Amino acid sequence: MSRPKLADLVGAGPLLLDFDGPVCSIFAGYPAPRVAAELVALLDIEGVAMPQELRSEGDPLAVLRWVGEACSSDLTATVDEALCAAELHAASVAAPTPFGREVILGAAARGVPVAVVSNNSAVSIEAYLTAHDLARYVTPIIGRAYGTPQLMKPNPAPVLDAVGALGAEAASCVLVGDSLSDIEAARAAGISAIGYANKEWKVNAFTSADIVVTSMGEIAEALSPVSPVSPLSPKGD
Repeated sequence: MSRPKLADLVGAGPLLLDFDGPVCSIFAGYPAPRVAAELVALLDIEGVAMPQELRSEGDPLAVLRWVGEACSSDLTATVDEALCAAELHAASVAAPTPFGREVILGAAARGVPVAVVSNNSAVSIEAYLTAHDLARYVTPIIGRAYGTPQLMKPNPAPVLDAVGALGAEAASCVLVGDSLSDIEAARAAGISAIGYANKEWKVNAFTSADIVVTSMGEIAEALSPVSPVSPLSPKGD
């Protein structure tokens, strides 16, 4: 069975974007390992016994996942609140993904609804989109469910929430993500998946995606067939 064409996927129905990756690099200016270390330090203050490997964890979302599995709901909420604050600061110094802006504007010009579905906090996503004059083109914004990290992708719950908020049929939607958890969530939700392989190893890892792209410029071009965007000359923000 042949794979669908990119232009058919991104023009057929609502476009769901993961945030960290397809839209921006949220931790570019406030590195994820630093945030993770700050969350671990908070756990130390709370007197939490933790495995040694957690102390060297570089992904703050992984720290939150562990807390959600091993600690009380009150402590999980406390750590999530600290992560929300860190993400809000990170959003203010985040690096825009080349062509991420053009994808959102291209979809808007085509009348294609755009949503963001992310494991990052909604408040940080809203802050970034507002600062970059993109918020008016994106609705809904589905961020991490507060205090319940078990609902983060690959759980399909946030994807299904976005589909429901859009009033769309799952089969008409497509999710663009840069992680296996994005693709797994899309599959579990019954929607198409585009793997954004922003690292070379991901090209072969995203075998379950409908299509793999190595630049958001490919999606921007597919949304603007009359005036294609050259993947070699990003406009930026």
